[in-house]
Amino acid sequence: MDVRMFGLENPLFSTLHHLIDNSDEVDKAFNAPTRTYVRDARAMAATPADVKEYPNSYAFVVDMPGLKSGEIKVQVEDGNVLVISGERKREDDKEGKYLRMERRVGKLMRKFSLPDNANTDAISAACQDGVLTVTVEKLPPPEPKKPKTIEVKIA
Repeated sequence: MDVRMFGLENPLFSTLHHLIDNSDEVDKAFNAPTRTYVRDARAMAATPADVKEYPNSYAFVVDMPGLKSGEIKVQVEDGNVLVISGERKREDDKEGKYLRMERRVGKLMRKFSLPDNANTDAISAACQDGVLTVTVEKLPPPEPKKPKTIEVKIA
């Protein structure tokens, strides 16, 4: 759109026009979040989860409605971040059309920072009736150090 056709040849309006035309540059200049970041943030906000602690483990219980176990990804990133993700897709129905659509489709995701005593080598996951349970075993507590006796020599 040419702002001159409205008689807006003021330098301020030409600057605004330039910014509107180059909105991608503006996003980068102001460190605007990327689309991927926004999508992941929405997915995390819309994916309910419970975290339970047991004497020997932690359990992460996440609702993953409509997903089969092969469609769910469980990973450990950066050494101690548990990432649970999946994507629910809209079912294709050639014969009918939606009159109302309330069930959520799209990406499901949750990220959890694991505690220091989490054993990232002993993680298991099971999905039943749309509820995923990820169990992270705890590392055994460190054995208390015995006092070390130092012999005192005569100088």
